[in-house]
Amino acid sequence: MYHHEDNLDVLNSKLPLKDKLVSAHKTIKDKFPFIARIAITIYDPETRVLKTFMHSSGEDNPLENYQALLDNAPSLKEIIDKGRPRVVNNLVTFEGGNNTHSKRLGRQGYLASYTMPMFDSGEFFGFLFFNSYEKDVFSEKVLRDLDVFGHLISLMILSELSIIRMMSAAVKTTSQIVHVRDPETGSHLDRMSRYSRVIAKALTKKYELNDEYIEYVYMFAPLHDIGKIAIPDDILLKPGKLDEQETAIMQTHSSKGREIIDEMIKNFDLDGVDNINILRNIAECHHEAVNGSGYPAGISEDEIPLEARIVAVSDVFDALTSKRSYKNAWSNEDAIAMLEKMAGETLDVDCVNALIECRKDIESIQMQFKEDQYG
Repeated sequence: MYHHEDNLDVLNSKLPLKDKLVSAHKTIKDKFPFIARIAITIYDPETRVLKTFMHSSGEDNPLENYQALLDNAPSLKEIIDKGRPRVVNNLVTFEGGNNTHSKRLGRQGYLASYTMPMFDSGEFFGFLFFNSYEKDVFSEKVLRDLDVFGHLISLMILSELSIIRMMSAAVKTTSQIVHVRDPETGSHLDRMSRYSRVIAKALTKKYELNDEYIEYVYMFAPLHDIGKIAIPDDILLKPGKLDEQETAIMQTHSSKGREIIDEMIKNFDLDGVDNINILRNIAECHHEAVNGSGYPAGISEDEIPLEARIVAVSDVFDALTSKRSYKNAWSNEDAIAMLEKMAGETLDVDCVNALIECRKDIESIQMQFKEDQYG
């Protein structure tokens, strides 16, 4: 009566999304051994950028840390325009294979691919790729079965991303309420989260960071100051310098933020979400200093999680280059000079250097997410 074993039962567990994707790939390979890789890209509609996110093939990943404007990938854009998946049974002769991602896949040796667009209530949010080292493998019969697996994987991805986005939206709304009380603006969150992604991407080789880590740093960065909702108005809005006691209360926003995040993780049942500790670390440790003078714990150097060091640089740089009621915006040159002075003292040297090296990307973000009278 109970002799049958569900091959996809792992999808019912609280395992991280990557583990579920790998398990789904193993099940698919039992039926279709030629499926060498399943990969996911995520779309950012605000910047129209496609970003590699996750894959199932171990070290076999020709598109690590890759991103591209959707407008610069016409063959992929055509899939969205048509609203239908694309079959390429011979990548060698594929006419659209002149772009960077196609060339990388070709160098890896893939000979065929099946690309499914992923939609959420009609809104495009990414692509799902099935790649093979064999050509002419995606017959109609194979595609019918892959469609079922593809939609299952798509729903699995959407479920996790939706939970994170729902939580982020709730926090962003709360943060906007905080920003009504606080001089910072909503655009600050847009910029500093994208600065954080730029810095993380620049550090991939030294710290061996994967696409998932980079994307989660980006998604979780806007939640860094959520603890400010626990700070009284008379301290948060004080126009002058805080006294010693008020400063001590203000500094509790980091530990309060960790408490709020822990409660949200519990309420949203997010313990199984990939890299959820990134969120905890950003909320709690983004005011720690590499020389040990920060708060709340006074930890130093590598004791501070990398994601917190990344967010600290992004946060300081945007604060310096943004206009506030109490100061004018600094130029990028002056802000960078200040970061260089702080590097090795309060801010991480690698993270500061990464931001400086990626100045063109930083300036592009500044242009796209300018301040307005409403923030």
